[in-house]
Order: sequence, then C-alpha cells, then structure tokens
Amino acid sequence: MSDRRSARLAWSLWGSALVLTAAWMLLLIANQPVLAGINRLQPELLVVPGFATTGAVLAARRPHHPIGWLFLAVGLGAAVQACTFQYAIRAQATAPGSLPLGGFMAWLSQPLQPLPYLPAALLLLLFPTGRLPSRRWRPLVWVLCICTGLLTLSFALLPGWIDLAGGRRIATAPPGWMPPWVLAPFLLFPVWWLALVASAAAPLVRLRRAAGQERSQLKWLAYVAGVVAVIGLVAGRVVNQHPLIGNGLGVLAVVGLGIGLPVATGVAILKHGLYDIDRLINRTLVYGLLTAILGLGYAGAVLLLGQVFGGVTQDPPSWAVAGATLAVAALFQPARRRIQAVVDRRFNRRKYDAGKTVEAFSVRLRDEVDLDALAAELLAVVDQTMQPTTASLWLRQSAKVP
Repeated sequence: MSDRRSARLAWSLWGSALVLTAAWMLLLIANQPVLAGINRLQPELLVVPGFATTGAVLAARRPHHPIGWLFLAVGLGAAVQACTFQYAIRAQATAPGSLPLGGFMAWLSQPLQPLPYLPAALLLLLFPTGRLPSRRWRPLVWVLCICTGLLTLSFALLPGWIDLAGGRRIATAPPGWMPPWVLAPFLLFPVWWLALVASAAAPLVRLRRAAGQERSQLKWLAYVAGVVAVIGLVAGRVVNQHPLIGNGLGVLAVVGLGIGLPVATGVAILKHGLYDIDRLINRTLVYGLLTAILGLGYAGAVLLLGQVFGGVTQDPPSWAVAGATLAVAALFQPARRRIQAVVDRRFNRRKYDAGKTVEAFSVRLRDEVDLDALAAELLAVVDQTMQPTTASLWLRQSAKVP
C-alpha cells in the first residue's frame, strides 16, 4: 500500500472513530435516566479521541510503523464497543423499539469488551522501535492473541446482562444459549491478565538496556505513566475523606491516560522535542517536591499557631495565616535551590558532575600561569563535561610589538 493510501485509510479510521464517539455521547446523554452506577462512568470519552488522533497522525506520517495503527485499533475498538453498548440500552430500555437491532447490539457489545486490550498490550511490547525487545517475547504475543480470541468467543456465547437503574437488566443473549464447553476459556482469564501485566513490563526491560535516542523515547512513556500512576494513587487515598478533590484527581488521571499518554508516545515516535524529556522530568521532580514540602510546612505552621493562639475549636488568627504565608514565600527560593541540587545529584548526575568540574576549573584558572598546562586542563574539562568525539584548542599568536 502506498503512503498516500495509508494516510487516507488512517484518517478514514480516525473519522469513523470520532463519528462513533459523537453518536455514543448523544446516546449516553439520552440514556442517563436509566443508567446505574458504573455505567455512568465513561473514561472512553477521552481515551478514544486521544488514541485515535495520535494513531492517525503517526500512521499517516509513518505508515510502516505499527505503533500508529495500534493506537487507531485501540481508539476505534473502544468507540465501537461503547457505542454498541449505549445503542442497546437506548433500543431496549430508554425508548424500547425506537432503534432496530437492539438485541443484536446488546449481544455484540459483550464479545467486543476484551478486544481493545490486545492492541494496547502490543503497543507496550513494540514501543518505540516497532519490534519486540527480543525473540523470547514471542510466546507472550501468542498467549495474548489466543487468550483474547478465546475470551471473545466465550463472551459471544455466554448469556449475560447489562445492569440498569432500579434493579432492571437487559439480557445480552437468549437464556439457555450457553453450551457447556463455553466456560472452559474462562479458566484462561488469570493467564490473560498475567500476560497483560507482563506486556506492561516490556518498556521497563527496554529502558534498562536502551541508550541514546531509544532511551529518551522510553523516558517519555515512563514519565507520563509515572505521573498518571501517582495522581491515581493520591486520588484513591483522598477520595473518601475529600470526594471533590479525589474525583478531580481521578478525572486528571483519566485525562493523562487518554490524552497525555498518546501525546507523549507521538512525541517519542516523531522525535519532536525528544530530548526535552530530561528537563521536563527534572522540573517535575523539583517543583513537585517543592510544592509538597512548602504545602506541608504552611499547613503545619497554620495548624500549630492556630492551636497555640486560637484554641482547638477556633479558626487560627489572621496574623498566623499571614505569617505562615510570608514564611513560605521567603523559603521558596532557598528551598528550590536545595531541592534542585538534591535532584541533580540523584537523578541528573551528569549535569551535577559537569557543574562540579567547571567549578573546580574556575578555581584553578585563577592560580594557573602556565599556558600549556591551562590548555591541557581546558581540553580535559571540555571532554568531561561535553563529551565530544574530538576536541582541539587553537591559540592565536599575539602580534609582535615593533
């Protein structure tokens, strides 16, 4: 297939995914009166456009790279599954008989559930080169494909239901349709989940062995995944005590997963701003730690002063709040410099060592009088800090005074 046809196919699949998403959103709004509990949560609303758009861009620009097509498969598969699910609810519960093929759509929404997981797992296995980390990962691909196929078949033959508000249910298959052997593939369900977890470990294995450009590409994926994981863990911890904050962080985690992860992968594949990741990680660590430390310090100071001068059951005095605010503002720059030094020493050792080398050279520069020794030391500093392939120093001869 030519590059032009590949681009047309990619953007056609992207358009199909967006059309299905729009239809799904309209059906979701119409179905709100009958939806119950978990069926109201629709993270695919962000996952589908993010994955489909990134996939279309990558597939159009790099048609021979599988990552773009896998992104499209995840987005389109999730859109089809979500749309058929809402279509079935509309046709059989919200407005019975208003849409044709309601029973067929209810049945179709079930076997489509495990399908988007397969391209998502292959994404992790093939990123960023489009090839497996090694031949030893091939059996894992076969396990994923076989388990996904058998589970899809089981969902297609297994009677089930969709839970609605008020204890109502929609049957997804006629009663008694299940043959006895259809439960056998469900024995592979734990194996399927273990295979998905193993595929998530593939980027970590690559990161340990990678260098140069590939390592920077993997850092983009690891950075976004780490940030999303931290936000999700914090959201899970605080949602019971502070539902508003917890739900807000949960939405932020979904945004990072549905949009941030595809964007980071696109940056890594297209190599646009690829080497900015080290600066981004550095700034995230510095300002994240700074915010946490200063926030805890501010809260502790206000609480302590409030307990001492305001009483246990009273609000802290305004001067205590103002004093804590001024103290935090005064500590901002010193704390930032200290945290920056700690982060550089722990996570950016090359920059830290280069700074120390330049600082030591500047001290010797004030005392050195031998030009040849100074030239040799300058070349050594350049080699240690910049690590060029070759380095040379040319000194222009001073003009002779007649």
